[in-house]
Amino acid sequence: MLEGLLISGNADGGDIALATDFYELTMAAAYYYRYFIRPADKATSDSKSEKGVFEMFVRKLPRNRSYLVAAGLEQVLYFLMNIRFNEEQLSYLESQEIFKDVGEDFFEYLRNLKFTGTIWAVPEGTILFPNEPLIRVEAPMIEAQIVETYLVSMMNFQSLIATKASRIVTAAKGKSIIEFGSRRAHGPQAALLAARASYIAGCIGTSNALAGYKLGIPIFGTMAHSFVMSFEKEEEAFKQFNKVFPSGYLLVDTYDSIAAIKKIIKSGINTAGIRLDSGDLYSLSLEARRVLDGASGGAYANTKIMASGDLNEYLIHDLVNRSAPIDSFGVGTELSTSRDDPAMNGVYKLVAIKVPSSLLAVNNEGRVDEKIFYKLKTDPAKKTYPGPKQIYRILENGLIKSDFIALENEEKLPVDAAPVLQKILDKGNILSKMPSIKEIQRFHLHQIKTLPPKFLDLDFVPESFPVFYSKQLEAKRREFKPQ
Repeated sequence: MLEGLLISGNADGGDIALATDFYELTMAAAYYYRYFIRPADKATSDSKSEKGVFEMFVRKLPRNRSYLVAAGLEQVLYFLMNIRFNEEQLSYLESQEIFKDVGEDFFEYLRNLKFTGTIWAVPEGTILFPNEPLIRVEAPMIEAQIVETYLVSMMNFQSLIATKASRIVTAAKGKSIIEFGSRRAHGPQAALLAARASYIAGCIGTSNALAGYKLGIPIFGTMAHSFVMSFEKEEEAFKQFNKVFPSGYLLVDTYDSIAAIKKIIKSGINTAGIRLDSGDLYSLSLEARRVLDGASGGAYANTKIMASGDLNEYLIHDLVNRSAPIDSFGVGTELSTSRDDPAMNGVYKLVAIKVPSSLLAVNNEGRVDEKIFYKLKTDPAKKTYPGPKQIYRILENGLIKSDFIALENEEKLPVDAAPVLQKILDKGNILSKMPSIKEIQRFHLHQIKTLPPKFLDLDFVPESFPVFYSKQLEAKRREFKPQ
């Protein structure tokens, strides 16, 4: 079952159809009167309109990143399969001054609108590089435009967070990472999506209870400083919490971390773990481990140490490399906001238009089903490659050697090149069962193992990426003449 993760008080999923930029709707009206109202013909279906082929890709990776993790596809598919305009929304649009000269027939068209297009996408968790398409949309122009905003927003945000989380998980070198960022995320829905993206990238769980409920992600929680402070004595707080949650972790840094650990031992509180949330985590973890291991009879030798408090991949990498005796890390603000570079510049560009035979002038050689008109931007700062494309990945000894981008139906391809984009939706219908979030996580963790080691270095910023374009695609770009 697809999960939309829309937070709304409405049982029907909220105002999903209006989750778009207003200019998508004004363009839709202009498209409508171009395709549907003709001097001698009023079209009755989108089969008589041109289809746009759009691709979403990221021009430039966020700062200090060497790869991108694709995420957000499931929510995009949910949106595409459930987009509908209800009567209140249509009345609202009709009331806008800019629509005063637009006929009722356009709003009737929106009333019956469903997404009928085809979607090609890379599986969630896939490793990608700049300018490689995450998603390709082929649909009647109105549909392809209306869905742009939601699609780009969802893929941008989740891919941004998944990429950040992947770096953090890699830096931990096998130690557990828990996503702790809900209260610092940019709103409740962002918190939910960040928890999902983080889990895809390898976090073992989240502090977000809704993410656990909606997605089955393992949830974790210890205690807050306020809980400790609400008791007259620190050890009383520990005893009460441990009584109710014997497998829980105790937060020890409210007053003095090491003194608190000694109180736990003296009181005989059999805690599963302690959490350090401030201070010099390296020195504190060493001393905490020494005190725990030094307890009589080895009673606390198996007590785990968790660390949190404004952690990021660099701090975790340093702690792990210095052999700090920390078993797990809780990462909040830095993860749920991708604080060092909190925006992804993914774009959605028209690369081709497919014109049906009904709109083509036919010669004596016979009819054709459709014709593709290739489109691209020629601005040097925003250049694109024309036509619907496929990514082919070439591995050598299990590692990515290069990616080869070609037009979708090219025949001359490198040996052992595996296609990356998959057909997910055909004419509005989903083609196969979507993977579970756990399956997506396993897929991503396998993907990470295919990256050459230098790409896992936190400070490695490639001057160029192992991405090449086919001769046919390069030729198509060179021959393009702006219309």
